[in-house]
Amino acid sequence: MRNMNKKESREDYLEAILQLEKEGKNPKSIDVANKLGFSKPSVSIAVKKLKQEGLISVKEDGELVLSDIGRRIAENTLEKHEFLTSFFIKIGVDPQSAEDQACEIEHAINEETFQKLKEFLGK
Repeated sequence: MRNMNKKESREDYLEAILQLEKEGKNPKSIDVANKLGFSKPSVSIAVKKLKQEGLISVKEDGELVLSDIGRRIAENTLEKHEFLTSFFIKIGVDPQSAEDQACEIEHAINEETFQKLKEFLGK
């Protein structure tokens, strides 16, 4: 696994919570750990930090709930991920490689560049 900076890690956790919601789940730490392939202790530490940053809250039953800002970050990251993965597949990149590359680039590309890329490609 590649080394992630704090921003990438935060975005990946938020994106995973959003994806679990979209799958119809009430995401809990164990679900995030399973989705990302991280240990439960790592996820517990991350959840605590996300909560301190006001990006999520945790219900009594352990369900992770995105705050408004956490949801915006998650939706933005997921949009980049899905768009880039789809684009890479359309140009002939192997689906797994497309997924892996999109996951790296979604954190590096800024909003202006991403919007210009979408405009250029007519999306």
